[in-house]
Amino acid sequence: MGRCTIDALSGETVMNIGEAARASGVTAKMIRYYESVGLLAAKSRTTAGYRVYGPQEVHSLRFIRRARRLGFLVEDIRRLLALWHDRTRASAEVKAIALDHVAELDRRIAELTDMRDTLAHLANHCHGDDRPECPIIEGLADAGMVSADSGNACKGYSKADVNA
Repeated sequence: MGRCTIDALSGETVMNIGEAARASGVTAKMIRYYESVGLLAAKSRTTAGYRVYGPQEVHSLRFIRRARRLGFLVEDIRRLLALWHDRTRASAEVKAIALDHVAELDRRIAELTDMRDTLAHLANHCHGDDRPECPIIEGLADAGMVSADSGNACKGYSKADVNA
């Protein structure tokens, strides 16, 4: 782990931000960000002003990294961290956060699928030749195309065709 040292007072292994970044898989820039938004407690500093981290902070950073990879927002991670540190927590609270996130992911997946399907439909109807007519451009220019809820039909396409 490079220059990790043992703190003389606590006997705990301590490391600088670069070493903590390598040990946790989180960049130093993100560690500073997580401190600035309160996900990670501001660390003590050496007399030279360098942040000092121990194994518990590295463990928290790994927790944060895994939660971010699952797409949790900072506020949800804050709640999850608090629950993780609270040994008297009810697992129902953790499950509720996870299920809310699953529902949000499902909504985003549906939106992305809708976008993909719309774009694929337009691309399939574009001749891709030397003519200037292009359903893709026409679809992007048509306000009704952008919002499936608008009730407007795309130029030359029914709403059902665009969403098919």
